[in-house]
Amino acid sequence: MPKFNRILFFLFSILGIISSNAQNESYASETNQVIADTTFVNLKDYSNDFVYDMKYATEDNFLKAKVYDCAECFLRLKTVKALVEANKSFMKKGYKIKLFDCYRPLFIQKRMWEIVSNPKYVADPKKGSIHNRGGAVDITLVDRNGKELDMGTSFDFFGKEASHSYINLSDTIKANRLLLKKIMIKHNFNSFDSEWWHYNLKAGLNDKVSNTKWDCN
Repeated sequence: MPKFNRILFFLFSILGIISSNAQNESYASETNQVIADTTFVNLKDYSNDFVYDMKYATEDNFLKAKVYDCAECFLRLKTVKALVEANKSFMKKGYKIKLFDCYRPLFIQKRMWEIVSNPKYVADPKKGSIHNRGGAVDITLVDRNGKELDMGTSFDFFGKEASHSYINLSDTIKANRLLLKKIMIKHNFNSFDSEWWHYNLKAGLNDKVSNTKWDCN
């Protein structure tokens, strides 16, 4: 091989190694940027198929006070993943999830406790709740026209009628509650007996109480 060709071959070999290493480093960088399942994310960044009525960002709640600065639904990523899959199951039946509340930072829990300092209605911030861990959602279902299914009571109704075990309800209401419960449980959520609207992600029960905040745009 002529000397000049050997030099060119050597140079191209070096460039090939450099290019390969750069590609490997880029791939490694992308792999390292995978988001952990415990990271807090905004649900709307992962799906446009939900309906929102974030009650605590308004005065339309049992507190009669706005305690959230803006109406956003943040949750840990693993909760979002499970919720999106549950919503897909509902959509196949002609329904969608409507959200009333999601992750609740600890400072919001303290605001609520200052207004109603009763553990029957508000979890004591000293202990925290699953909402403060990013693993709980308060929800109902709407039909294709956006109309809420009849669940027998309104959201945050603190009476026996809101319980899953309450049986003095119409067949329609029972069927609606059962549909909500059945699919949410199928997607790894637990129901909360006294509140038909409240669901906890099983995998989120042991996460730490968080005070993670988000910016309001």
